[in-house]
Amino acid sequence: MRLATIKLNGAEIAGIVTAEGILPIEALNAAKGTEWKTDMMSLIQSQQIPAMTEWYNNGGKEELASVAGLVPNEEVVYAPLYRNPKRIFGIGLNYVDHAGDIGSAAPTGFPGSFFKMPDTLIGPGDEIKTPALKEAQKTTAEAELGIILGKDCRDVAEEDWESVIAGYTTILDMTEESILKGNDFVKGNPRYLCIVKNFPTFFSFGPQFVTPDEVPDVLKIEVQSVLNGEIYAKNVVSNMTHVPSRLISLHSSIQGWYAGDILSTGTPRAFHIQDGDIAECRIYGPDGFEMAPLVNPVVDLKLHPEKA
Repeated sequence: MRLATIKLNGAEIAGIVTAEGILPIEALNAAKGTEWKTDMMSLIQSQQIPAMTEWYNNGGKEELASVAGLVPNEEVVYAPLYRNPKRIFGIGLNYVDHAGDIGSAAPTGFPGSFFKMPDTLIGPGDEIKTPALKEAQKTTAEAELGIILGKDCRDVAEEDWESVIAGYTTILDMTEESILKGNDFVKGNPRYLCIVKNFPTFFSFGPQFVTPDEVPDVLKIEVQSVLNGEIYAKNVVSNMTHVPSRLISLHSSIQGWYAGDILSTGTPRAFHIQDGDIAECRIYGPDGFEMAPLVNPVVDLKLHPEKA
């Protein structure tokens, strides 16, 4: 099953993805007498998604065709999947190729990790705004596989990691790389990681929330970094230094997880973005599997201060 959050009548509401469009969950409730939560975060925190997935896979998908209220694809306006996760947790340099881009070795004993603030969030189609700050001279974007936690948990065994996740999504994670590495205005320092990751609009996710039953082997997923329609880099999850099972388990034994936390698992390679560019994350898998691409235009606030 696939879910999305769309903008409709001034609200951001959750819906089920169909071939023809998005069916709001509130329309499903009205037609079927069900009591599913109608926003994505509530669906996750109430742990209703597994039961909804079971219903969908056992006849529910076919029932959707008879429910009124579908928003056709051509009228859909996506929002971020949700707005206020307790935490966004990123993994840096998780592919050897990306580590080489900034002259570092991929961390092996423990993953390179950082937090992002929820107010960095944007959704599909929203503008990535590169900073007006004079020290900010090179913003990069990173296409990543996102994992959404489905329950509060601690000390999860590696073999049980899938039991605590709610689903997967596409992510674009931005970095103000020039400050991290240094330039004419500032001397770089790895301790600046929180600064360079937390400018507004520096984290995009969506448009689809894909439930785990659709991804039978996450290690075979291919993540593509795409700039202006051209593939800049790609790699498969099995080539990560720290694969999802280890990331979920290890961090559950450090800070623990809350339902709705987002884990951004690392990028095949970051790419420089400038005013007018289109940044994109594409994710594919075996047997024709693919997620809807995440696409965001880029605006430079040095050139367009009115958009700040």
